[in-house]
Amino acid sequence: VQLQAFGGGLVQAGGSLRVSCAASGRIFSINAMAWHRRAPGKQREMVAVITSGGRTDYADSVKGRFAISRDNAKNTVYLQMNSLKPEDTAVYYCYAAVNGGNYWGQGTQVTVSS
Repeated sequence: VQLQAFGGGLVQAGGSLRVSCAASGRIFSINAMAWHRRAPGKQREMVAVITSGGRTDYADSVKGRFAISRDNAKNTVYLQMNSLKPEDTAVYYCYAAVNGGNYWGQGTQVTVSS
């Protein structure tokens, strides 16, 4: 099983960006999917999580600005990021609980300029 993230980049403060992450391989079931991030000099933190049933949860710092969604037919999770701030600059990692195991994507850089 592999997770491949797409869509990072450079955006100005106040702008929007969407990142996606597709799981591939021998997949029987995917439970929770999530996005984490690691900002320079900081520990990795959970940004958003979505269960197989569609329940979502967010870090307080992104509530009202970010939205996580998933397409189960495509084994893909998305993170729509709006009203981006310079402090959102980080490497974003996707996570998925696949076939009872834990898998991480390779990370995609999101840079927000002021």
